[in-house]
Amino acid sequence: MKSHIEQRAVNIAKYILEKQATVRQTAKVFGVSKSTVHKDVTERLEEIHPLLASEVKLVLEKNKSERHIRGGMATKLKYQQQKKM
Repeated sequence: MKSHIEQRAVNIAKYILEKQATVRQTAKVFGVSKSTVHKDVTERLEEIHPLLASEVKLVLEKNKSERHIRGGMATKLKYQQQKKM
C-alpha cells in the first residue's frame, strides 16, 4: 500500500476519534468519498494499526446506532421550518 494512503487512513481514524465524527462528516472534511473513508477505516487501517481500527469501529457502531435518531431530528426540523414559512 502506498504511504500517502496509509497516512490518510491514520489521519481519518484520528479525526473520527477526536471529533466522534460520522463517515459523512469525515468525508467532507478530507475531501474524499464516504466509500473511501469507510474502506480506509475498516480495511486498510486493520492492516496498518489494528488497535486504532478497533477504537474507530466502536465510534462507527455508536454513530450507526444513533443514525435513525439524527434522521428523525432532521425531518422534524425540516417540517418545523416549512411550517414557519
